[in-house]
Amino acid sequence: MHALHRFVIAPALAAALVAPAGAAAGNALPHLSPDPRILPMLAAVSAARLQRTDERLVAFGTRNDFSETSSTATHGVFAARDWIAGQFRAVAAQTHGRMSVALDTFVQPQTPRTPRAVTESSIIATLRGDEPGRVYVMSSHYDDCDGDCTDGAGVAPGSDDNGSAVSAVLETARVMAHMHFHGTILFACFDGEELGLWGSAHFAKELADWRVPVLAVLNNDVIGDTQGGGGLSEPEVVRVFSEALPLGAVDARVNLIGSENDSPSRELSRFVAEVVPVYVPGFSVREIFRSDRFLRGGDQQSFQALGYPAVRFVEAHENFEHQHQNVRVENGVQYGDIPRYLDPAYLARATRANVAALATLALGPAPPGNVEMVMKHLGYTTTLRWRPAADAVRYEVLWRATDAPTWQYAHAVGNVLTATLPVSKDDFIFGVRSVDARGLRSPAVYPTPVRERAAPPHGSSLP
Repeated sequence: MHALHRFVIAPALAAALVAPAGAAAGNALPHLSPDPRILPMLAAVSAARLQRTDERLVAFGTRNDFSETSSTATHGVFAARDWIAGQFRAVAAQTHGRMSVALDTFVQPQTPRTPRAVTESSIIATLRGDEPGRVYVMSSHYDDCDGDCTDGAGVAPGSDDNGSAVSAVLETARVMAHMHFHGTILFACFDGEELGLWGSAHFAKELADWRVPVLAVLNNDVIGDTQGGGGLSEPEVVRVFSEALPLGAVDARVNLIGSENDSPSRELSRFVAEVVPVYVPGFSVREIFRSDRFLRGGDQQSFQALGYPAVRFVEAHENFEHQHQNVRVENGVQYGDIPRYLDPAYLARATRANVAALATLALGPAPPGNVEMVMKHLGYTTTLRWRPAADAVRYEVLWRATDAPTWQYAHAVGNVLTATLPVSKDDFIFGVRSVDARGLRSPAVYPTPVRERAAPPHGSSLP
């Protein structure tokens, strides 16, 4: 049972916090160790199998939305859909009924950008967890484009955009499906991304309408090429995009005690950036604090718009000569999204990054609930409180300077539900995360301000 009492840092530690060096030494972020249950999943990721999957997707000729009426058993968007669903069903057959596969199919009406209505059909594989109330999503989109995203008849290989990420989602399902997780995992391959995030928007709304408790979405889009435009290459880096508060959102936490830089999606991004190097040595996450790239978008935005924490994995440097292009050679330059430019070793590293983050989320503790910062009076301390989390045996309070992008300090407060730290709430950003018996952490939760009237001095009364 949780001891519902206040934790106060010892005076010696409080004194150490006065000096920046002491704070770093006494309250540095803990060193994370890999969980032995996750390591075999990472080892099982196969670059060769990822490459074969990508090549099979390219072999459908096109996965353009508007090829749905001309799809055959071996060509077009619905042939690709059926093949992807078949791959998920083969994985599900090994799970003793814990995984199921379904299609989310609907008719998308004609829009100003499109010539007609079109049938959309996403593939959703559900790996049921052992605990209710926790759902995690790993997603990609399987539709693609040549130089015209309404051209259902042209050749559109779509190797990197987005055969690479579909391959990663299938591979992740293969290597994780044997494990029993606390949380339920949805492996999603969406249709209709290229023309307006149609498939993900439809599915995210269904989840929201059913009040499905989605705690994290890891979307993958363009994760297989290491040679960017202009010759830029960073084969040991993946970008992770995360949104601040959604456009038009009203949240008292922004102006009262914190910043728009601590949205649920930003906390998920920080979690991913901390976890990935623990499991994929030499591979790092570059956090991009934007919803997506300029003039582009991704399926994570459909979830962010509904308040779900969501991020997007993208290769370090993109080459736009190989995206949304007709396959051709022009002035000696090869255009088109063809398999020649896929780097299977890099794709395997990006896939392992997803496996590490997703498995840690679904095996680890739930985040603390209803985290609040209590404000009664002016002072030099910070009081936080929260509700217990499933599988948590203790909690950590995190903090950082207001101009720091990532967490700098941490203090383990034990199995309590409130803590007071001698650190000024005026000068730092705070968060609270859960820790389980194996040392796995949840993403941090940013507090909501709660103003309470201070108790009157002894012998006096409030006016």
